[in-house]
Amino acid sequence: MRSVRALASVLTAGVATTALASCSLVGGGEEEENANGSPGKVVLVTHESFTLPEEVLDRFAEESGFRLEVRSAGDAGSLTNRLVLTKERPIGDVVFGIDNTFASRALDEGVLADTDVERPAGAAAYDLEASDDLVPVDTGHVCVNVDDTWFEREGVEPPRTLADLTEPAYRDLTVVPGATTSSPGLAFLLATIAEEGEEWPAYWERLLGNGVKLVDGWSDAYQVDFTQGGGQGDRPIVVSYDSSPAFTLDGDGGTTTSALLDTCVRQVEYAGLLEGAANPDGGTALLEFLMGPEVQEALPDSMYVFPVRDDVELPADWARFAEQPETAYDVDPAEIAENRDDWLREWSDVTSR
Repeated sequence: MRSVRALASVLTAGVATTALASCSLVGGGEEEENANGSPGKVVLVTHESFTLPEEVLDRFAEESGFRLEVRSAGDAGSLTNRLVLTKERPIGDVVFGIDNTFASRALDEGVLADTDVERPAGAAAYDLEASDDLVPVDTGHVCVNVDDTWFEREGVEPPRTLADLTEPAYRDLTVVPGATTSSPGLAFLLATIAEEGEEWPAYWERLLGNGVKLVDGWSDAYQVDFTQGGGQGDRPIVVSYDSSPAFTLDGDGGTTTSALLDTCVRQVEYAGLLEGAANPDGGTALLEFLMGPEVQEALPDSMYVFPVRDDVELPADWARFAEQPETAYDVDPAEIAENRDDWLREWSDVTSR
């Protein structure tokens, strides 16, 4: 979630999406048959931001006896679209990276097989009401972040709410990834819809009128335009994540940024067994592994997300600086499924005027 989550525009969902990117093999060797006649290889189809330590992935091969092949299918949106387009001839055994904004599409299109995977302690809280075919793996919140050092230096009180971003004091200070081109951008749009209701287009008009900068993805916003992103950015307000402050430590026991906890919307990433998978047994083993302690403990430092297990100890910096909101904006997945295309069309109309 923390890396680039550029989503292919769902307005072009019917068009062929990005072809599968590079493949990496874990376990090596020639393809073989395991004892029950299933292929000895398990294919995980995931987004381009998937990364786990090699020793963790090696552990799966050691424990299960299956070799793991990881195939990147672009970003989270194109991943979902790709699975829909290839559901008659699935391109893998397991998918990881469908989040709660796209879960309904994957379920409605029938790309997922029934699974019976036991949830570890705490994980059931993130299950979807509509189906248990997707198992939760990680979670986090998309939140507005601010550069505390910039505001202190300039003697300006930082914003606190979404409404504040439209105030003249914050003109030309905010950068936001686009809703049609990034997962955090779409999540931020959902937050504004939850806050403003049917009046959300008017909020975006005010936001644009106040000089908000729209960019393609999270990396463009955070790593290029944000003043604390490591580049030469000049905007001290950015849409990022609740965990981001844990990665902007000042060397003196503090952090240089804050997440505005009144602006957050929750994201959950799921994994599932693909309908028609060549290796359903290996796929089930992989699902169990993704919710196991080895993967869950590696998630914060590897992918900058919170584990769904409640028995995993977070890194020390996370415990101090990756503060999660007590409450967050929440949009019903069924409402997202019904309105996503219309919302994005209207957002595109408003932002292109």
